[in-house]
Amino acid sequence: MVSVRRGGTNMLGSLSKVLVLPLIRRALLALLSHSTRPPTVLLLLNHRMASKQENFYENADVTYENQSSGVYELVQESMYEEAVEYHTTISDPPALPPPLEDRRRSSSSSSSSSSSSSSSSHAEEKKGSDEEEEREKKKQEVKEEREEEQEREEKVKVVQTRPSENQVDLSRRSSSSSSSSSSASEKEEVKKPEQDEPKVSLYVKAGSDGESIGNCPFSQRLFMVLWLKGVVFNVTTVDLKRKPADLHNLAPGTHPPFLTFQGEVLTDTNKIEEYLEAMLAPPRYPKLSAKNRESNTAGNDIFAKFSAYVKNTRADKNRALEKSLNRALAQLDEYLTSPLPEEQQQQGWNQHESNRKYLDGDQLTLADCNLLPKLHVVKVVAKKYRNYEFPPEFRGLWRYLGNAYARDEFINTSPADVEIELAYRDVAKRLGK
Repeated sequence: MVSVRRGGTNMLGSLSKVLVLPLIRRALLALLSHSTRPPTVLLLLNHRMASKQENFYENADVTYENQSSGVYELVQESMYEEAVEYHTTISDPPALPPPLEDRRRSSSSSSSSSSSSSSSSHAEEKKGSDEEEEREKKKQEVKEEREEEQEREEKVKVVQTRPSENQVDLSRRSSSSSSSSSSASEKEEVKKPEQDEPKVSLYVKAGSDGESIGNCPFSQRLFMVLWLKGVVFNVTTVDLKRKPADLHNLAPGTHPPFLTFQGEVLTDTNKIEEYLEAMLAPPRYPKLSAKNRESNTAGNDIFAKFSAYVKNTRADKNRALEKSLNRALAQLDEYLTSPLPEEQQQQGWNQHESNRKYLDGDQLTLADCNLLPKLHVVKVVAKKYRNYEFPPEFRGLWRYLGNAYARDEFINTSPADVEIELAYRDVAKRLGK
């Protein structure tokens, strides 16, 4: 900052000479340029101004002199007691708005970016919702699996108590009383009745390995009855080749199947079935007796016809024995397709053929527990050793077997087909020439 200190008495006069005289000179030059007279005045004026200018400027940066010999020095001091500083800040000029085309492009790009951002945000939201639904679905699947597993555990509990006897603890609840919820209170309610249930143990024939279930239609019959009753019971497979000593003492001279009920030993299959039906009665346990007497005798002669068929060694009798077996199967098929009295009494019944699932209706009964294990043996052995299959025209018979194979009470109590074939390896005779 430059400050000015007054050094003379007439500062304005000297400054006016310095500033005004050049202006006057320029004006005279302009006038004389249009005049025809010689430029005498201009020359004198130039001379006068040249002489004055020599006194005006001794040092252009520091000292000025006027007519009164006043000296004005430029010093780095303020003419006031306090120097005042002024700062002027010049801001950048405001930017011009872009052309209309650019604005349209920018607006379109911004709209597209906003739309893309909105679409991306929408996609993220959709992705998040899909992930949430997937997690919920997985939770639901896990929950359903747990419920099914708990229901299966309520149906069957397999416990290996003695390795030599392969004891199995089976507990089953009827499907009508089972529910999908798995709360702790319901578990307690399920366990409470088990404490008061009778102690039941079933001893069945073991397979060729000494552990698995062997071929015995009578063992499977009682196995199915206990399962359908829904009682908690133990199943022990007994190896006949090395029968444990405690079993000899329990039922001396008796082959499986046999049963202990509250410590009482029962050995006759028919009596065991009647005893269980009487002791495990409604309302706590379901009734399994057939309503129709004919259901108990349907198919009773099939197993005898089958035995004669597979034990025959004479080729000339094979055809006649096969026809005899077919007639027995045809009688069973006719009974399965004929409507029961209760079906005929139903309102609106106008069908000529029954579509029921089992012998006595749509529920398994004691009659099915007796017949189905024998039918399965006939089917497996006749195919293996005689290449015989049930005729396809027996639609009622095939429907009956199909419904049975869909039930856990049947397929989980049946021996493997290999065990059935091994059991009849020495029984089924080859046909002679």
